[in-house]
Amino acid sequence: MIRIRPVRDTDTEIIVSLNRAVEAVTSPMDTARCRELLSIASYCLIAEEEGETLGFVLAMQQGDPYENGNFAWFGERLNNFIYIDRIVVADFARSKGLGKILYDHLAEEARSQGKLMMAAEMDLVPRNDGSHRFHARYGFMQLGTRELDSGKVVSMQAVAL
Repeated sequence: MIRIRPVRDTDTEIIVSLNRAVEAVTSPMDTARCRELLSIASYCLIAEEEGETLGFVLAMQQGDPYENGNFAWFGERLNNFIYIDRIVVADFARSKGLGKILYDHLAEEARSQGKLMMAAEMDLVPRNDGSHRFHARYGFMQLGTRELDSGKVVSMQAVAL
């Protein structure tokens, strides 16, 4: 049975390890960066089964002291939102609905705190088709696009809670 719980200090290394496996479609994160993000984040949920970590979702809320261009872009356009910095699911746990379970728990928690929107970006160049399919099924809609300094182009999307 899958259990969703808040992050603990002891989860840092597994979060870094899971993130390292998908750095091509998310941002790099070493232990120091992970601790920094966890100290800023309003939400970090871990999915586990029988003591094994399957994935995590890390999100900030409007007003958190997060210096990130995508977060700032949403802050200029949305009110009372949470920003999904990253969702990572272990390779062996993919295609089992875990992303939806994590998002559902995150959305429930955010709604209970009065949040109105959930925002995230997906890569357009290079394209991350899996992320686009997942977010479309969840109801995310494109608000615009951004070209990052790295050359990546991202689709800026949100869904009402």
